[in-house]
Amino acid sequence: MVSEIVLTEDTLRYIALFQQITHTNAVDCMDAGDKLVFVVEKGQGNIAVGKKGDHMIKLSEMTGGKSIQVVEYSEDPQQFVLNVFHIYNPSNVVIEQRGNITHATVTVDPALKGRAIGKNGKNLRIARDIVNRHHDIQSLSVQ
Repeated sequence: MVSEIVLTEDTLRYIALFQQITHTNAVDCMDAGDKLVFVVEKGQGNIAVGKKGDHMIKLSEMTGGKSIQVVEYSEDPQQFVLNVFHIYNPSNVVIEQRGNITHATVTVDPALKGRAIGKNGKNLRIARDIVNRHHDIQSLSVQ
């Protein structure tokens, strides 16, 4: 079951700021403490980031130094997982049923695997949460 997307006053303010700076449409914003993850409409990822990442730099400065991640939405669960991991050069995603949960295994550049997982699995947890907000995938692993 896809988890319900709940936008707080803060995330709504972040979306308004994001849209004002990037001139793109954010369909979701997840606040993960020191990181904000914005999901934009298909085809708007590069526009949102801006030339040389200048929109992301400006947003980071305006949000107290939070790191910013932009993910392009896709109705296809496999493509969406690839989009979530795009900065880690993913090569493949396998989605399978494991009992009563849906699991996705994403293959990333071996040199970037540690960063994809993050310290104590933090980046992987954030990725799983954002994927689960938009598709019926409850668990993720990186290889």
